[in-house]
Amino acid sequence: MAKRTIVVNGYAYPNINPELLAETAPDLTFVSAFSYGVNAGGGLIPLDDEVIIRTAAPYGARALMVLSSLEGEGGMDSDLLGQILGTAESQERLIDEILANLRAKGMYGVDFDFEYIPAGDKDLYSSLIERARIRLNAEGYVVLAALAPKIATDQPGLLYEGHDYAAIGKAANLVMLMTYEWGFTYGPPMAVAPVNRVREVLDYGVTQIDPSRILMGIPNYGYDWTLPFVEGESRARSIGNEEAVWLANYRGAEILFDEVAQAPFFFYEDEDNREHEVWFEDARSIRAKLRLVEEYGLAGVSYWNLMRPFRANWEVLREMFNVAKL
Repeated sequence: MAKRTIVVNGYAYPNINPELLAETAPDLTFVSAFSYGVNAGGGLIPLDDEVIIRTAAPYGARALMVLSSLEGEGGMDSDLLGQILGTAESQERLIDEILANLRAKGMYGVDFDFEYIPAGDKDLYSSLIERARIRLNAEGYVVLAALAPKIATDQPGLLYEGHDYAAIGKAANLVMLMTYEWGFTYGPPMAVAPVNRVREVLDYGVTQIDPSRILMGIPNYGYDWTLPFVEGESRARSIGNEEAVWLANYRGAEILFDEVAQAPFFFYEDEDNREHEVWFEDARSIRAKLRLVEEYGLAGVSYWNLMRPFRANWEVLREMFNVAKL
């Protein structure tokens, strides 16, 4: 049976190791440079992403510019987008500057990644994406949009309320569902992207968005928690998937597998006799996620992020799918 061809996106920071990106780029349709900022007037805050563009190009990985409202401390400014959406002039300026940047750098499109959007701005946000898509498509560029992992239209919470799946699904060429971060820095130990929870998001997502427009998010990282977990005090350490396997071997820990989450985990004791719990991804968990792409008829997948090596992932991906090159 012939393998399906899917879209594969991956996010990268400008300081990515060029050798690592060159190793990964053959397995990518897009590499998304994270991230360009914007100011309240719709002006673009530039990103020095020339290394990403130059390194990926020989392997047919097309560069996208990611737009976000990321602040200096790493959080998202929920008020900034409202200021941009407030006037037609600021919206048009933003689209103008996106187009100018794409032309100047030879990039392939833009990924809108605005998070924590107030519910009152959701219609304006989807309208901005649609306006951008109409203008950019006319010049041969694509528009993606990243969406929070919703399971219901009226799901409460600032992370979810401003993302209208149906409207943005129509407005953009492709959407990326951020199906990860159930296990997160400040939360209790658990899988980052448990398959049962990912499935809940996809079950809702395909009722709102054509599956052929959906990219499913996949995490390229895990977390190491020091136990016991204390609400409001504990902070997990982010860990690479290959690093996690090394750590388990170094500590003599047995790697276990949660059949419900379809994810590996282990426990170990550090030099200060503190117990740790680690959840990460391996070939088995990746295979379980990629099966969902086929099951739901999705366009493909999107990795957050490409900054750490994860060779087992790319081997499984190549075994199951062909990667679209545009």
